[in-house]
Amino acid sequence: MENLIQNIPTVISIILPLVLVLMVVTNIIVEVLKKLTWGKLPTNLLAFAVAMAVTLLAFLAACQIMGIAVVWYMVVGAIILGIFVAYAAMFGFDKLKQTIEQINSIKKE
Repeated sequence: MENLIQNIPTVISIILPLVLVLMVVTNIIVEVLKKLTWGKLPTNLLAFAVAMAVTLLAFLAACQIMGIAVVWYMVVGAIILGIFVAYAAMFGFDKLKQTIEQINSIKKE
């Protein structure tokens, strides 16, 4: 446990870029699927499903590549990470876009 506490900055420095990459992949897939489904599915539900699928697939692929045995609590952690990715994909991109537009409008004035 003490080793884990000492490695928290390292874990955070790995997880944050991972969430960013998973969020971008999720946004790209959702945009493509929105065009294919013609808006028949609610976008937030689609983003949540895609985020969970992408996150769990990335988690299982990483475990396979690194030769790590998958344990139930690791899967729970991946699901929680998927929820974070879904939230970031649903709301983070819109807020980022809005902030950039506000900054650009301030620069123009």
